[in-house]
Amino acid sequence: MEVRVAGHQVETGGALQEHVTSRIGALADRYFSRAVAANVTFGKGPHDNGFTCDIVAPVANGVVLKASGRAHEARVAFEGAADKIEKQLRRYMDRLRNRKGADADGSGQLLDNAGYTVFAPPPAEEPVPESPPIVAETRVDIPEISVGDAVMMLDLRNTNALMFRNAGTGEYNMVYRRDDGTIGWVEPRAR
Repeated sequence: MEVRVAGHQVETGGALQEHVTSRIGALADRYFSRAVAANVTFGKGPHDNGFTCDIVAPVANGVVLKASGRAHEARVAFEGAADKIEKQLRRYMDRLRNRKGADADGSGQLLDNAGYTVFAPPPAEEPVPESPPIVAETRVDIPEISVGDAVMMLDLRNTNALMFRNAGTGEYNMVYRRDDGTIGWVEPRAR
């Protein structure tokens, strides 16, 4: 596995680079041996106070693991980010193991028996502008997966929302992270 360590206005010494390479390599060997690369970037903390560490590791099937850490020491910032990556990988592997056990009909498809509740939207505290600015646009491939796999990808990509084509219904759905930490699921009405 190729691990690239870089510093943005920060010097990364040989000992830190060696530590980063060995820790990321150990995580890859333990959880995801097919990972090919990881980028670890150190930077100055806000107001030149401490350090930041960002880890980006593309693993497979368009899944990109991302994590950040901040601390007064570069090594501690890295350890915080690496712990987050390890937690994401542990969840991913647990879900894959559970998926294999949930394959009840032998078809290779995960059977979703998910229930959900529609909550009323929270009251608006600030008036919303008539046309908010568009911050970023991206072209992405929309995967055809189950709801459970969509939630797993949401966690692994460390994003707030994910649009997908539901493998069970063929309809476009969305999962998103709510402010209270739970996951919301948007599914179109049957016509």
